[in-house]
Amino acid sequence: MGDIVVHDISVTLGIEAAAYPGDVAFERTVQSALAEGAPYELSSLTLSAHAGTHIDAPSHVVAGGRALDDYPVGVFVLPALVVAAEGAPAVLARHLQDARLRAGEALLLRTDNSLTGRSRDPVYSERYTHLSPEAAALCVAQGAALVGIDYLSVDAADDEALPAHRILLEAGVLILEGIDLSGVSPGRYLLACLPLKMTGAEASPVRAVLLSGVPGLLPS
Repeated sequence: MGDIVVHDISVTLGIEAAAYPGDVAFERTVQSALAEGAPYELSSLTLSAHAGTHIDAPSHVVAGGRALDDYPVGVFVLPALVVAAEGAPAVLARHLQDARLRAGEALLLRTDNSLTGRSRDPVYSERYTHLSPEAAALCVAQGAALVGIDYLSVDAADDEALPAHRILLEAGVLILEGIDLSGVSPGRYLLACLPLKMTGAEASPVRAVLLSGVPGLLPS
């Protein structure tokens, strides 16, 4: 049995994470500093629930939909399949036809966002690879429990109707956004993406990691 390897697929707030237009930008403010003679270090955080690497619950777009605290914590630790969907401005259904996704798994999409470094660029860009509605519908049909993409939204920047969000979240499929898959090969992993424990949240920043070499996961 090989060693378990942990792959950090989160982006660093304040350094690598862009802010989606209209969202509150991340800021860490030092209120008490040891370097200035204070007896302890103390800081406060200002951020959006959708800051950096984060997870969306159905209540983000579905009236009366489930919030993150409506889920047992085990839902956020699950087998995941990383699929390469590169070379196109949108993830299309054809990218997922041969994915061999198992019902109840997470599907994580490695796109040009990761390969070009866009996923780690603190300057927001509208020219990111997104998820087409047809591909989102196929994710639902294939039984995905969660869909992840390597930028701040599964939808195109100019599509205010949010079709991919609605297709996934109305079907109860969680969405993981803002991940970085530049250092991860396609294949099967164990995903952990635990949200903050709070009441009624439609989204939360997460520290998302993939584990490889986990017993019981079949090779890709």
